[in-house]
Amino acid sequence: MPPSPTTAPATSAIPRPAPRWPWRRGLLAALLLGLLVGFSYYLRHQVQMNRYARRAWATFTKGGLTGHEKTPLLAGYSVHGIDVSAYQGRIDWPEVARNRVRFAFIKASEGATLRDPRFARNWREARAAGVLCGAYHYFQPNRDGQTQADLFARTVPLAPGDLPPVLDVEAANFHDVAIFRREVARWLRLIEAHYGVRPILYSNHSFYQRHLAGHFDNYPLWLAHYEVERPTLPRSKWIIWQHSDEAYVPGIRGVVDFNVFQGNFEDLQALRVPKPVAPAYR
Repeated sequence: MPPSPTTAPATSAIPRPAPRWPWRRGLLAALLLGLLVGFSYYLRHQVQMNRYARRAWATFTKGGLTGHEKTPLLAGYSVHGIDVSAYQGRIDWPEVARNRVRFAFIKASEGATLRDPRFARNWREARAAGVLCGAYHYFQPNRDGQTQADLFARTVPLAPGDLPPVLDVEAANFHDVAIFRREVARWLRLIEAHYGVRPILYSNHSFYQRHLAGHFDNYPLWLAHYEVERPTLPRSKWIIWQHSDEAYVPGIRGVVDFNVFQGNFEDLQALRVPKPVAPAYR
């Protein structure tokens, strides 16, 4: 029977799709937050990130490192050197020496138990190539200075004519700075007595200023300070400047730290471990 003219026909409600904007807005907010966090991180770590980017680009464009890449020597200095560890792998020391590398500091030990696995080979081959050598210990603040000094002394056969031992102090995993400084001083004192020469203290600029400045001024300073035309510390405060940690030297496949000595080669030689003084005739 047809519907009554006064009654509206029944209609079924057509469901509408749920709006999509909420999840899109959430995605956009997440992207913006990620960009903000990433930009903030870059501002805090831009120097190191730029280094990584340059290394990656050089490796990509050259199809892999060959060991023949060469970074120009820093102008204004006549004595250039490197510092190496097992990280550099097998080194062609005669090739390194042919490229005006006059000195090298070689990692020997770290903390209380770790010996660098390539120290003995590097030490032997670098000296045979005519490179003036020294050895360094990486200081771990959570171990006492005497234990670390004992390890270094058992590992490194310093002889007259070698460069002084070096203590690399840059690890910040300590709770009491006074105890930390006491153990650093203990290592320096024991090693000086053992080898008969004053050690060199190595640190980076910010760590040195925060924790070491004014406490070890009697020791020669080897300062790491990158991305600057010259160290901000006065020249009277340091003797060696590590100006780059991404240099290329023929004979080394990959990057290596580059250093300059403040002075001529004769000045550097004057720092060497002295010959034992013969007892006076009686």
